[in-house]
Amino acid sequence: MAGTIEARLKALDLALPEAKAAIGTYVPFVHMNGQLLISGQLPMKDGALAVTGQLGRNVELDAGQAAAKLCALNILAQAKQALGDLDRITQLMRLNGFVNAAPDFADHPKVINGASDLMVEILGDKGRHTRIAVGCSSLPLNAAVEIDAIFAID
Repeated sequence: MAGTIEARLKALDLALPEAKAAIGTYVPFVHMNGQLLISGQLPMKDGALAVTGQLGRNVELDAGQAAAKLCALNILAQAKQALGDLDRITQLMRLNGFVNAAPDFADHPKVINGASDLMVEILGDKGRHTRIAVGCSSLPLNAAVEIDAIFAID
């Protein structure tokens, strides 16, 4: 039987991607003391980076928000890999959002809202979280967005 969160994903016609292995000297997640920390996730779709470039230069706001949503889905895929059951999540505590942005771009929060809004849509009140949204001059593989997360879990 699918859990509540899996049912919400299905109702929203969303599928979690395959959780990707780490591509460096780090782990995709750490599960300890009632917390689950998820390493930074890029906007991957079908095994490839879906959105590259800089916001305010060659990436539009709506594409940045779509990239943030993909990051959120990849975060949940890592959480599912770590926990086996997404209903073990008791609270999304924090999202740290990084936006590959041109120097004069100032809408970082609007970009990361793509992930924040989706997390609340999927997790309900358990998806309300603290957050940072900052701009960077570059991100790995020229990704438009990278987001990591901290969950409280049972």
